[in-house]
Parts: sequence; structure tokens; C-alpha cells
Amino acid sequence: MAAVRDNKAQQRFELDTEGGIAFANYRLTPSTVIITHTETPRALRGRGIASELVKGALELIRADGHKVIAGCGFVVDYLRNHPEYADLVG
Repeated sequence: MAAVRDNKAQQRFELDTEGGIAFANYRLTPSTVIITHTETPRALRGRGIASELVKGALELIRADGHKVIAGCGFVVDYLRNHPEYADLVG
């Protein structure tokens, strides 16, 4: 699968899939990325694509030295189930 990229112009993280683009919209503050919505193409749901997307987004956020706020239920659940990202929670 392709790498997650930060589409700064549209303020979303993107992951190319065989059926389209999975994405996570965000808003920026000076030190925090607020992930507001995640979406996976309907035909591909249930395959772990959203988890790959969020994992890649969190890695990009970490690399930029930012914190994250989960404004989306999927990201809340992901962070709860992946304590290795607890240091990013703002």
C-alpha cells in the first residue's frame, strides 16, 4: 500500500487505495493537529485501511513535532487501542 501523505492545500492526510483515496481531514493550531473526520471508500471498509491511514498520519504528526486532538470517533478509538501514540495526545 502507498504511503500516507499530507495534502496541506486541502488540510487532509491521504492514502491511495485500489478503490480511491482514504482521507483524514484536519485543522491546524500552532502546535496541534485536530483530526476532524476520516473516510474510506465504502467498498473498502473493514479492511484496515482507515487504521493504516491514521497510523501514517500520526507518524507524520510526530515527525513534525506536533500533538494531536482526536475530533473523530475512529481516531479516538485508534488512540485508545494504540498506547504507543499516547505521547502525541494534546
